[in-house]
This record gives sequence, C-alpha cells and structure tokens, in this order.
Amino acid sequence: MNNKELKSSVLLLLASIIWGFAFIAQRVGIKYVGSFTFNGIRFALGAVSLIPLLLFTNHRAKKVNSKNSRDKGIKLYEEIRAGVIIGSMLFGGITLQQLGLVETTAGKAAFITGFYLILVPLFGVFFRQKLNRSTWAAGVVSFAGLYLISITRDFSIARGDLLVFFGAFFWAGHILLIDRFTRKFDALKLSIMQYTFCSLLSLILAAAFEDINLNGIVQASVPILYGGIASVGIAYTLQIYGQKHARPSHAAIILSLESVFAALGEFIILGETMSLRAYTGCILMFAGVLMSQLGSINSYREKTAKSL
Repeated sequence: MNNKELKSSVLLLLASIIWGFAFIAQRVGIKYVGSFTFNGIRFALGAVSLIPLLLFTNHRAKKVNSKNSRDKGIKLYEEIRAGVIIGSMLFGGITLQQLGLVETTAGKAAFITGFYLILVPLFGVFFRQKLNRSTWAAGVVSFAGLYLISITRDFSIARGDLLVFFGAFFWAGHILLIDRFTRKFDALKLSIMQYTFCSLLSLILAAAFEDINLNGIVQASVPILYGGIASVGIAYTLQIYGQKHARPSHAAIILSLESVFAALGEFIILGETMSLRAYTGCILMFAGVLMSQLGSINSYREKTAKSL
C-alpha cells in the first residue's frame, strides 16, 4: 500500500467513526424536530462550516490560476451540475435513512444501510471497474459482520427497515459518483455544493410537511450541531478527499465500519450493552477491512516487482 492509499484509508476510517456516532445524534434529534427540518439545518451548517476554507483555497488558487474567464465559466457550470447530481443522491439516502430511524432502531438502520457494501461492487461492474477476489471475499465477511451486529434472530422487515433499505441504493450511487467526479473537480467545492442542494431540498419539504418551531430546534441543538459540523462538514469531506486515492469497493468496506461505531455509540451514550453475537460481528467487520487492504498490498507488491 502506498502513502496515498494509506492516507485515504485513515481519512475514510475517521469518517466512519463520526458517522457511527451520528446514528445516535439522529435518533435523539428526531425526538424534537421533524426529519426534513433536522437534515435541512444540519446540512446548511455543514456547508457554512466549509466556507472559510473555500475562501482560503480560492485566494491561493488565484495566485497560480491563468485560465481565461470563458474556461472558468464552463468549469463552474460543470462543477455545479456535478454537485447537484451527488447532492440528489445524498438527499435520497439521508432522507430515507432519517425517516426510517423514526420506526426502527439505530442497530437495524446501520445494518440495512450497510447493504450498499454489496451494491457498490455490483454497480461498479457497470462502470467497468475491475474487482479482485479479495474484494468480494472482504465484502462477504463484512456483510456477515454487519448482520451479526445489527440484526437479531427475530429479524423482520418493518416500514422503517424498508425505507432505510431503499436508501442503501442511493448511498451506493453516491459513493460511485463521488469517485467519478472527484477525479475532475475540486473536492471542497463539491462538498459545499452537495450540502447546499441537500439542505435546500430538505428545508423546502420541511416547510411543506412539518411544523418548524424554535423550541424544538433549541432542544435538538446538540444533535443538530454534531450532525451538521461533525457528520456533514467534517465526515463527508473526509469521504470525498479519502476516495480520491481509494477504490470504491474498498472505500465502501471501510465506511461500513460505521455500524461498529454505531453499536459502540449506543453502549457509551445510551447505555445499551452488546451481546457476544455483536462482538463477533465487530471482529468480522475488522477482518473484512484487513482482507480488502491485503488485496491492495498484494497488487502494489506485484506492480513493484514487475517494475524492477
């Protein structure tokens, strides 16, 4: 594994930790405000939190940028278009997940969301992305771990579970599209654009279908702040930068560790203990990540050996 791949893995792991604990924030937040209100405010916070960084990077870019205004106009249009596309995927995934959490537990939601782990390599085939055996094996092992962590023996498909399940298709598309667009456009700009678009859609629907009141927002302020600044402003940006040098299938496996940290979050914050079954699932999840990274290491060694 080269330095870029290692850095990407670390960034994606940090994102999965933040997202795991975000399941707890989401569950607490919807006790006081509607799902669309919660998402609308937190994604707005996420976009705003990145503006100072954007201004700083733009200031530095002006010193070395010599392109004419016509080229800049074309690129800006393409960046906005990319931001709207991935923002739509983000909106679909997070909305279905948030609505599903009203009627299901964080554990089940974490497992069902993790179904994108299987969907990413399957969708990747349509984008002509090559997959090795270790990636498929790691996906199966990680999926088994997700099952043990989040699903009890009396598993049943409820309305909330179905909503989160449909959201998994949006998450898979989101990962693949980010992998495609971050190779062409600035990751920071894409982050702000997708957050802004997702926030606007959420707030429009909140105004139409929910009762927005200041008291509820104040009571949900801590979950909203965590969801906006940490889960959105920091974690989604870590995902975009992390995926610049990581294969989509490997990124999906690392990000799926959010289920492990969601289970830990329930124990630490909500006081819920994990069973032996759940601990076994955690071990399988980490084993899946190791398997995926071993595949990268072997590929890198083979390329290095051939170049000698």
